Amino acid sequence: MSTATFTSTQTAGLSYTENLGRAARAFLQALLAVTPEAKPAAAVQEKRDVASIAQLYRLARSYDSIQPNLAQELRAIAARN
Repeated sequence: MSTATFTSTQTAGLSYTENLGRAARAFLQALLAVTPEAKPAAAVQEKRDVASIAQLYRLARSYDSIQPNLAQELRAIAARN
């Protein structure tokens, strides 16, 4: 025979305004939380995008004399970003 235990915080005695205050504080903490990794990750993504666009233009240049429609399509894809 086994038994299970359940522990939780007591919230039954809290009033509506106490719950609302706790929710507002938690919301503000989540809203104002800033991670230091956010800026470098965005810069890396931007460099990767520039490199990908340049690669598409180089690829389009190689197909310019063989398949001009494909080259134009590659340029259009690169221009979207």
